[in-house]
Amino acid sequence: MKRLLIVTDAWHPQINGVVRSLERLAEELVKLDIHVDFLTPLEYRTLPCPTYPEIRLSLTHGWAVRRRIETMRPDYIHIATEGPLGLMARRAALDIRSPGYTTSYHTRFPEYVSARLPIPQRFTYAMLRRFHNTGLTCMVATETLRADLTARGFTNLAIWSRGVDIGQFHPRDDVADVYRDLPRPIALNVGRISVEKNLEAFLDLDMPGSKVVIGDGPQLESLRRRYPQAHFLGPKVGDDLARHYAAADVFVFPSRTDTFGNVIVEALSSGVPVAGYPVMGPIDIVGGTRGGALSTDLGEAVRGALTLNRRDAVEVASAYTWEHSTRQFLDNIEAAQARRRAMQAAA
Repeated sequence: MKRLLIVTDAWHPQINGVVRSLERLAEELVKLDIHVDFLTPLEYRTLPCPTYPEIRLSLTHGWAVRRRIETMRPDYIHIATEGPLGLMARRAALDIRSPGYTTSYHTRFPEYVSARLPIPQRFTYAMLRRFHNTGLTCMVATETLRADLTARGFTNLAIWSRGVDIGQFHPRDDVADVYRDLPRPIALNVGRISVEKNLEAFLDLDMPGSKVVIGDGPQLESLRRRYPQAHFLGPKVGDDLARHYAAADVFVFPSRTDTFGNVIVEALSSGVPVAGYPVMGPIDIVGGTRGGALSTDLGEAVRGALTLNRRDAVEVASAYTWEHSTRQFLDNIEAAQARRRAMQAAA
């Protein structure tokens, strides 16, 4: 059995697309006879990330990460994030006789940083370009993201899409009581409640019915105060979350900075059409389909999505399976390893 080490700074107790994707990836890889180990902040002392207190930054030394990798002797190393653990794992993989490493680009970090601090995006992109270009392959979720990063000088990019658990997220008949006391239509948003998610664009809409927001984050309390007519339900998981998806009439995704948007596929799989901007993520998933409506006018997109057939939303989501996503991931690693062996043989 081959051994894969996944290094990630994003891990429990965070609830986000990166954590869910890595967990599901590990479950599927076992079926393909791949043993997966994780190197996460849970193994070390941590401190909260400034402006992101629920994100924990690992306090350790590069030699400790290197020793961990040497002890595990993985056949593959995948570095999922560009945080402290990712940086130390990258340095260790370059220093020791490792099998090389692949990376993945989950977050438009330069845009997130510039939304909070006066740091030009070109500096952050330069740092990320150096981080990812020294790996064998950098995996990205969509063709739009690949084109964007290619134009910024990133190399060796490969597609690794995402999946959805159709056993959990699907149309349901037992949801009549979920929003029982709220006027219809129900416009739902699920995700992290923070500045980069652009939730004000959704909450400012003049539309009939009810606006529902599920999730947690640093903006939760301030948005509750500013938008008392909206319904902030806090974080939800599992079957409870799935029922709230399925009971909604439209899923509104106002973010302009996400690289994919796992919640989009979860909503579609639940039979809920999606409204969003024609940007990276929404345009890759629902652009050109009957699963959603995209417009530079978010209100127009919502009105359009409310006219769509819920069965078409489910059909769009059916293209996103975790089996296919996992096969893509493994194929990318094996192709990268093959290129590395070919280069070593030619040297």
